[in-house]
Amino acid sequence: VQLQASGGGLVQAGGSLRLSCAASGRTFSNYRMGWFRQASGKEREFVASINWSSGSTYYADSAKGRFTISRDNAKNTVYLQMNSLKPEDTAVYYCAAKITIATMYDYWGQGTQVTVSS
Repeated sequence: VQLQASGGGLVQAGGSLRLSCAASGRTFSNYRMGWFRQASGKEREFVASINWSSGSTYYADSAKGRFTISRDNAKNTVYLQMNSLKPEDTAVYYCAAKITIATMYDYWGQGTQVTVSS
């Protein structure tokens, strides 16, 4: 499994970014895909996840109402649309994958930096 994250950048507070995670190496119909982030000096934290097959989603409280996770089956790509960005959203964002029934994410992409200026 290979995961390639992209789409990070520098944006002003209140702005938007869309992150992409291109997945390859197998079919993902029985996988759950997630986005995590790690700010400097802090532990990595969960942001959002989506069941590849059903499309069911789950969000961290910090992401609810501002972020939307989605997937494009034809492109094997998962997206994280981030709106109303805040300086505290500044972090390296990682996409990850796990078999749906697993408790831990097994596969991780490289991170993409998101910086939100005030």
